[in-house]
Amino acid sequence: MSLWSLVRAHRSLLVSLLRRELLNRYAGTAGGWLWALLHPLLMLGIYALVFQYVFQVRLPQAAAQQPYVLWVALTLWPWLAFSEGVVRGTTAVQQHAALVKKVAFPHQLLVCAATASAFVVHGAGFVLVLALLSAWGLQVVWAAWPVWLWAWGTLALASFAVALLLGALQVFMRDIEQLLGQAMMVLFYASPVIYPLALVPPALQRVMALNPLAAVLEPLRQASLGADLGHAVGTQALWGWVWPPLLAVILLGVGHAVFARLSPHFEDQL
Repeated sequence: MSLWSLVRAHRSLLVSLLRRELLNRYAGTAGGWLWALLHPLLMLGIYALVFQYVFQVRLPQAAAQQPYVLWVALTLWPWLAFSEGVVRGTTAVQQHAALVKKVAFPHQLLVCAATASAFVVHGAGFVLVLALLSAWGLQVVWAAWPVWLWAWGTLALASFAVALLLGALQVFMRDIEQLLGQAMMVLFYASPVIYPLALVPPALQRVMALNPLAAVLEPLRQASLGADLGHAVGTQALWGWVWPPLLAVILLGVGHAVFARLSPHFEDQL
């Protein structure tokens, strides 16, 4: 059964798992859902302080009139959703070992619910923070929402794909969880989240341009800064808009194939 057919056939169970994931995520914490917004806001404040006032990072000329805090916010929340979706999805099967052993159901739903919860939380935080920054007087182009949907959708598919692959392997190789944290840190600094790609030496720019995350985050940021909306949509080659989601779909197919092959052996390893 294809992954899409599997999700459609068990969509009620998926909704229940997603609701459970969201409700249990901050159970027992004093701040509850507030922590989901507070932590990224603290990160945003630290990055703004360090890079804008200490290192005095210069933004590209087209975005020079925008505060650094807005410039970073546009890509920080999508990155957090992608990163957390991969991490939570990778450990989803292992964390629900008792459920996997007792109930027969498609285990892919556990990974999907864990990944989706990260995008629900940080997607809501993204909209809320941009609304607050807009109310503060910063110029946020809300007409860029089609680009936001394209970027967030692509990142969600990619996060789910990687989580499926690593989640299946994590059952057999428990050290993946430890290595994943280090890999995500490297990927974070290799992606243009907190610095302009224009500051990277030209030779390295060509290499970093191959990073699929850069191909998604850069158009999202450009389209959201107002003056670059027409530039981002009008001059970028059509292939530049097609290949990131296409790659995510291919990775999703690979991740689903590996997961389906290993899933029957999960009970023996958990």
